Amino acid sequence: MTDKTAVMICGHGSRDDNAIKEFNTLAGHLSKRLPDFDVESGFLEFATPVIRTGLDKLKQRGAKKIVCLPGMLFAAGHVKNDLPSEVNNFAAENPGIEMIFGRELAVDNKLLEAARSRIEAAEKDAASEAARQDTLLMVVGRGTNDPDANSNVSKVARMLWEGMGFGWAEVSYSGVASPLVDAGLAHAVKLGYRRIIVFPYFLFTGILVRRIYDWADAAAASHPEIEFLKASYLNDHALLIDTFVERVHEALEGNNAMNCQLCKYRDQIIGYEADVGAPQAGHHHHVQGIGTDGEDAHDHGVQGGHHHHHHKD
Repeated sequence: MTDKTAVMICGHGSRDDNAIKEFNTLAGHLSKRLPDFDVESGFLEFATPVIRTGLDKLKQRGAKKIVCLPGMLFAAGHVKNDLPSEVNNFAAENPGIEMIFGRELAVDNKLLEAARSRIEAAEKDAASEAARQDTLLMVVGRGTNDPDANSNVSKVARMLWEGMGFGWAEVSYSGVASPLVDAGLAHAVKLGYRRIIVFPYFLFTGILVRRIYDWADAAAASHPEIEFLKASYLNDHALLIDTFVERVHEALEGNNAMNCQLCKYRDQIIGYEADVGAPQAGHHHHVQGIGTDGEDAHDHGVQGGHHHHHHKD
């Protein structure tokens, strides 16, 4: 039993075993980087252990303060509704434990550097050489029904475009938002660039990342005159781990408020006016803990590690 601060790392979850393994590898790195904290991890949906299981383990080990850290890039519905619902419900049932909700990873210079290294690695492995001015960068986001989160993908693309000196940059999404990757690439090939780099701005692999690469392969087959490169997603890049660690300390120092300026739940955003004031309620109970599709779908918890999150929505 311990009274030291705990950290609960809250992952999205996936039906893909490799995505879960990558998340748990990252959580293991974080546990080593946070030796003074009791660390656990869990998933919002699809995989086990669910977040509540991790929180209960921390409680059983004597945690009196838990920092819940979203393992997600941007603040859309999961960060604004589903995770706060989990944290608030646990807090209401356990008034003796201080719950702190950390902010999402967001647009961060360290993550931009990590993205640059993934893109540069793809260029290094290319079969031929092409100048950056002759290259189009396609940054692919997950896609949500939150325009603020979607717009952050455009900001990442712009920062990489200007910072790395590409001739052009486009944005597309793996789902929900438009354009989807296939439509985005259909447009991009018309712009006349010799090379197109497809970069999924994702944390981990999974069905969506494989779909992105399949779309890139299809575009390459249809346009042999253009060289298509597939850059890796972020995965466990050292700068990503640094960013997670920074979010923990921000939460404990009280400097972790997310940017709510264009939040559709606070302001009347064009096309989403009806969402203003919607309650923070979870929407994924039907898929919590149902497991991945693989044979090793079981409890993948990280022992001895925790996250806690702060959210001032």
